[in-house]
Formats: sequence, C-alpha cells, structure tokens
Amino acid sequence: MNENPIRIIPVLDIKNGLLIKGINLEGLRVLGKASNFSNHYYKNGADEICYIDNVATLYGTNNLSKFITETAKNIFIPLSVGGGIKTIKNIEEMLSAGADKICVNSAAVNNINLLKEASRIFGSANITIIIQATRIEKKYYISTSNGRDLSKTDPVGWAEKVQDYGAGEIIITSVNYEGLKKGFDIDLTKKISEKVNIPVIAHGGAGSFKDIYDVIRYTNISGVGLGSILHYDAVNYFPRLKTDIGNNHFLREFTKVKKKRNLILEIKNYLKSRNIKVRYE
Repeated sequence: MNENPIRIIPVLDIKNGLLIKGINLEGLRVLGKASNFSNHYYKNGADEICYIDNVATLYGTNNLSKFITETAKNIFIPLSVGGGIKTIKNIEEMLSAGADKICVNSAAVNNINLLKEASRIFGSANITIIIQATRIEKKYYISTSNGRDLSKTDPVGWAEKVQDYGAGEIIITSVNYEGLKKGFDIDLTKKISEKVNIPVIAHGGAGSFKDIYDVIRYTNISGVGLGSILHYDAVNYFPRLKTDIGNNHFLREFTKVKKKRNLILEIKNYLKSRNIKVRYE
C-alpha cells in the first residue's frame, strides 16, 4: 500500500462538451454538460480531474482545446486530457490550452517513440499513459481506440516499457470492470503498480467506498479514477438536457438520490477513518 496521500480523481468521458458514460466503454449515454460536473467536483474537493474525449481517436479528431481553455479559467487543480492525441503538436496545443498532463494510449501503442519524444520535450511529469486492459479468459491484452481494438500486448510488460520510455504516470482502465460498479481489477492493478516506480492510478469499477478502500489497500496505487460512482450522484443536481427525452427517461430510472451530498468528501473521510492518507484543501 502506498504511504503517500491518495488522490481522488474524477474521470469524465466527453463528447462535444457533454459528459457521457456507459459500461465496458460501450453503450454510452449523455449525462449532461461536462462543465457542470467538473465544476461540481472541483468545489467538492477533487484532487485532479481527467477528461477523455471518447470518440476523438475513432474519428481522428482532437476537439478539446476550447473546452480546456474555458475549464482552466475556473478550475485550479491539475487537469489531465486525453483522446485523439497523436502528435507532438497535439500535446503542445493541449498544454497551451491549460492542461497540466496529457494522456496517451493508442498513439503510444502505435508509435512508442512518440512517448519518448514527448517526455524529452515536455518532461515526464506532463505525460501520462492510459492502459486500457481487456481480459479474455485468463490473459490480459492492451485495448486501443477506447476499447474498440485489441492488441496482443501484455499490459504488465507494456507498463514497464512506457516507464522506460519516459511516461510520468500510468492510468489503468480495466475494460471488463469499467462502469459495472462491482469493484476494481485488483489483480491486474497490483501486478502493474508493483512493477513500476512511477505513480499508478486505478480506474474502472468503483461502486462503493469499500471498493475504493480495497484497491488502495491491496495495491501500490497513488490515486483512484472515479466515474459512475460520482456521475450518477452528481447528475441529480443539474437540469436535464431538453433535447434528449429518451435519455432523460434513462436517468430518471437509474439515478435516485434523496438529498445532496459531497460524495468526494465522504469518500475521503471514509478512507481517513481506515488510516488511508488523503488530501484536504
């Protein structure tokens, strides 16, 4: 278990400025304006925020610059940005827009030298590698293009390689667990976090405070990336999008909160009560 304070990091999957969420990176639904959610998390004590453009790699686009510029005017914690990052120019544009870290997945798998060059130019602290891992039977493989494509690369060996090539941090997204809210993939997270010396963030599967506690307790991670557990609580605090009647019906069926909560603070207090170090502002 890591002895340093654990970072609580909301992870927002974005499409055209809207927050979307699904299960196993599929069946994506619109939850609302991403800016509403990120401002809410910032005010409630998030340590960092991570934005992923879910369709950028698929369509060969990179449309987050304007969104990040506006976000950085109001949010003063580290912002990580990923999705459609393919070139050094893309990285430079995102950092200039206000991002603190750039998250890369597909482009690094396709060209590991991009990672080496990016870390040389911008510094390792600014470059994060996302490992989207898919388990088939008893083996794990690296996924790219937001889980749509499968490579033959082993995630543990890949984690060691990207560290050698200059990555400053790794986010592990367990595709099989993502969105299910049944707990993290502790086995894979433990293997990777114990193999590398750079910070590792666990993402995909949190459904309860205990899930978060368990992945911290049994691995060597530096933080947890949280999606569904936060989003399906926060969605109740914002107006529904008037143009999406079918989606509003979905939200009414699956989001039921009796009163407003500061869920991030509750998570931190829960962890602190179990002797896990956390950060308070």
